[in-house]
Amino acid sequence: MERMRELIDQLNDYAYRYYVLDDPAVADAEYDRLYDELVQLEKESGHIEPDSPTQRVGGKLLEGFTKHVHLAPLWSLDKAQSLEEVTLWQQRTNKQIEQLGLKPASYSLEYKFDGLTINLTYDGGLFVGAATRGNGEVGEDVTEQVRTIQSIPLKIDFKGKMEVQGEAIMHLSTLEEYNKTAEEPLKNARNAAAGAIRNLDPAQTAKRRLDAFIYNVGYIEGREFADHMEMISFLRENKFHVSDYEKVFRDVTEIQAALDEVEETRSKLDFLIDGMVIKITDFATREALSYTQKFPRWAIAYKFAAEEMTTEILDVTWDVGRTGKLTPLAHVEPVELAGATIRRATLNNFEDIQRKNVALHATVFIRRSNDVIPEILGASPLQEKELIPIEKPEFCPACGTKLEEIGPNLFCPNSLSCKPQLTSRMVHFTSRDAMDIEHLSDKTIELLFEKLDIKDVAGIYTVTREQLLEQEGFKDKRADNILAAIEASKKPPLNHFIYALGIENVGKKTAKDLSRTFRTYEGIKNATYDELVAIDDIGGVVAQDIIDFFHNEAYMRVVQELFDAGVVPMDDEGMPQGGIFEGKTFVLTGTLTRFTRKQAQELIEKLGGRANSSVSAKTDYVIAGDNAGSKLVKAQKLGVTILTEEEFEKMTSEN
Repeated sequence: MERMRELIDQLNDYAYRYYVLDDPAVADAEYDRLYDELVQLEKESGHIEPDSPTQRVGGKLLEGFTKHVHLAPLWSLDKAQSLEEVTLWQQRTNKQIEQLGLKPASYSLEYKFDGLTINLTYDGGLFVGAATRGNGEVGEDVTEQVRTIQSIPLKIDFKGKMEVQGEAIMHLSTLEEYNKTAEEPLKNARNAAAGAIRNLDPAQTAKRRLDAFIYNVGYIEGREFADHMEMISFLRENKFHVSDYEKVFRDVTEIQAALDEVEETRSKLDFLIDGMVIKITDFATREALSYTQKFPRWAIAYKFAAEEMTTEILDVTWDVGRTGKLTPLAHVEPVELAGATIRRATLNNFEDIQRKNVALHATVFIRRSNDVIPEILGASPLQEKELIPIEKPEFCPACGTKLEEIGPNLFCPNSLSCKPQLTSRMVHFTSRDAMDIEHLSDKTIELLFEKLDIKDVAGIYTVTREQLLEQEGFKDKRADNILAAIEASKKPPLNHFIYALGIENVGKKTAKDLSRTFRTYEGIKNATYDELVAIDDIGGVVAQDIIDFFHNEAYMRVVQELFDAGVVPMDDEGMPQGGIFEGKTFVLTGTLTRFTRKQAQELIEKLGGRANSSVSAKTDYVIAGDNAGSKLVKAQKLGVTILTEEEFEKMTSEN
């Protein structure tokens, strides 16, 4: 029994570090070994503790949902869709606050998660129940389903009875992985989470690997909170998964910049939000303001423009990329989505079309997953029109070559004369982060291909002034500018040259890592598999892509033609040695005022350090500017050293 208790505490701590702190303490194999030992001991003893991690896997199939009466009501929130509406709400509450003789309010700002609201009950320090929101007073008991969520603690330090509220969510990355093997893909993360919680088979809930963010204590015995921040600290102390995004403002007019920033960047989050929640922080003020029949007067939800809609598929065409891969593009009935009129949406490949039941005239869900073009999530189960299946193409739509099928994707093998492939490669080659050849627009590159018969990137360096002046719209100055830019590009930094070559899976960061590690083109070309995978962030697939590129005769012929034309990539000096930041990793967060981000990164690298984009247990320093958010909170959790800009500047000025 003592060993069982020791294993339970140890495994629960490991799970907390893994699922909540994102800071794994042991390898998966070690966790599995301890877990298996616990399973064996429980089997031998016939006893299972209520907070044992073995109880998360999903138990018996349930026959139906029973009702749960909440200890305190779960309120809806009044909604606003503009800052003007939020300002009017503040004016109303300020008037009441003045009449009641209360101190001026401050306001918290937090994510409005787009999942399923859950209400958790704890008693004696143990998780004893979970329910859906229902009508706010009575919900459905989903204890066994919620028990499968690894980030929800089964045991906490607080021993009194309490209910806490949060949102069950499915991470977008988890949804993507789930859909790769699902017989029928889930259409979106919100429905995936709600469907998992309402599944009568908890084992199926467990397969969806849900998470939950807890944001409120609705009922508690033996404990009071002065304000919102104290309550959030209490939740964190009891190892609940609390959002890293939490800001406090004195006036709602100060919130506008934060609202705009989150709305612009929410597509980068790994979970869905559909707005932000603004709350008065002081609990005495909340109690005095009380509630309407529907809403608390002390909170309001700011709703973002919709990111998901339904529309009709009008047509599907196929685009050919620079690698020859064909990507289907759906043309849809125009629809307003997240502030833009959407006419096209992406699909991955023909297999994606089949799995999502996409057809001409089908009504489909689309979601704006980035700032450019939305993604089709799947077809609606209700279809009003007769559907026409999408046919798999046999020949390249651009050059007519018979297509090859590699895995789930279709490829045009005609890399020598297929126009979309060649022009895309040239556009990439001339881009700013590659060879940086100014004045070569997409249209000019198409002209080079069609009129001057330039068939590969090396041909750019053979263009003459006379050839350009023969083209319509080309005058002396324009021709001279293009030729000067081509000439100026002949001595690129090594990392720019490697990126320009368009090696599969080699982006700007990988190109820079290769350049710094091997320093010369020949060094990169001759690198072995073991040398490549020894570099951080380069795995086996990328290493093999690099090796395959440099063993491809056609690619090497083009590279030799570049060298023959006078292109000479400059050797890299490598990572500075002996600097004060040698071996140290930095992360920048918030708004910097003394440096631009680029200046700070260059200074870190100049002094031997590395600038990363995300915080982990391996991060040495976080430089926090104004309005630093989740990265700062995570760094504080992990005990990472936090530097102000002034402290960072002092460190660098002393060396």
